Amino acid sequence: MAYFKRSTFLVNKNFQLRVSLIVSSLTFISSLIFPIMFLDFLDELTVHYPDMLNMVHDFKANLIIIMLPIQIVLTGTVFLVMIFVTHKIAGPMVKLQNHLGGIREGDASSPLTFRKGDYFPEVAEEVSLFLKTVQQKHEEDFEYVIEVKNYIDNLSGIIPDDKRPILNEISRRLEEIRNRYKKDL
Repeated sequence: MAYFKRSTFLVNKNFQLRVSLIVSSLTFISSLIFPIMFLDFLDELTVHYPDMLNMVHDFKANLIIIMLPIQIVLTGTVFLVMIFVTHKIAGPMVKLQNHLGGIREGDASSPLTFRKGDYFPEVAEEVSLFLKTVQQKHEEDFEYVIEVKNYIDNLSGIIPDDKRPILNEISRRLEEIRNRYKKDL
């Protein structure tokens, strides 16, 4: 499997941005739980020790000033990490979609491979195995079409004249199929 450098990280923007925003939002919300609980503890501390009110008030202000940038950096980091993680999911799906579209358009069906580190390598293997099986069945059918056409061509010499147009039509259609198969092979 060849190594391909990733140059575009947003290959499926809707999926990647949605998942990254959800995960980073959940991270932001869940990371607020401890500071809120700690600030609540400090408020409770001032109820029991009123003489510490000024010191706790200053400490809370400093804590918020320190925690806010940490929260922003943490959330931004999680967002960027999720862009990379979702790329390892979205990239293979885009490659699979392009591969199947190419097959539909008549391009040669080379084996599908994903980059090292991408998720779902078993999907690429299964698709390649499936396409190989379809190709084998395709070739078997092609051989049978040629065989049937030869039988019909041989029969046209012994069939009554009124039945020959039907055999000629069947032979013509089989020839069309054979020509189509030749393009695909």
